[in-house]
Amino acid sequence: MNKRLVLWLAPTFAYLLFAAWYTNLSGPLSTQEIDTLITLMEERGTEESRLESLRKFMEEDTGKQFFMINALDKAENPNLPKGAAVNATSDDLMNHYMEHMYPALFSRASHPIYFGTAVADVMDSVGLNSDIDHWDQAAVFRYRSRRDMLEIAINPAFSERHEYKLAALDKTLAYPTEAALNLGDPRFFLFFVLGFATALLDIFIFGHRKAQP
Repeated sequence: MNKRLVLWLAPTFAYLLFAAWYTNLSGPLSTQEIDTLITLMEERGTEESRLESLRKFMEEDTGKQFFMINALDKAENPNLPKGAAVNATSDDLMNHYMEHMYPALFSRASHPIYFGTAVADVMDSVGLNSDIDHWDQAAVFRYRSRRDMLEIAINPAFSERHEYKLAALDKTLAYPTEAALNLGDPRFFLFFVLGFATALLDIFIFGHRKAQP
């Protein structure tokens, strides 16, 4: 096979493989999937009001990636769950909770894209109570699909450690968004990096050969 063709085919194949894994190709949740997930959550004792919210979230699935926006207020003196170390801090508890989350996220092309520490209390709010004036951290997580997030949520390992998250926080809020603009999408970044690197190699290898007498 032509060596120049191989040079371009290899990164093209690698990119297509990554893009196929990183993109939800299964479409929105089906009615059967939704009913199964709701049944599993009912068996776990999920509150009715939360079930209604989750059903709406599932029924309105677009099949696209989404981003979960999280605001976190860490507990200064956490109420330690059973099994936690006596001197465990809120960070220790959250890290224990995330030990399950990170592998589950990464295996589904889902991952954190931002962590930040608050440098001041809320500087502007409308129609909100004063008890939300203080937050310690913010985080944004990318999920390949709503299906992926819910598969993580119903995993028994998640429920077993969820109490550690609750103990680590005085309060938290999280809501999902779909991006209208996302300049940090790895698919775009990888496309340009691989294309640029391959073009440079092409010029160096084959352009150099042509320049030789």
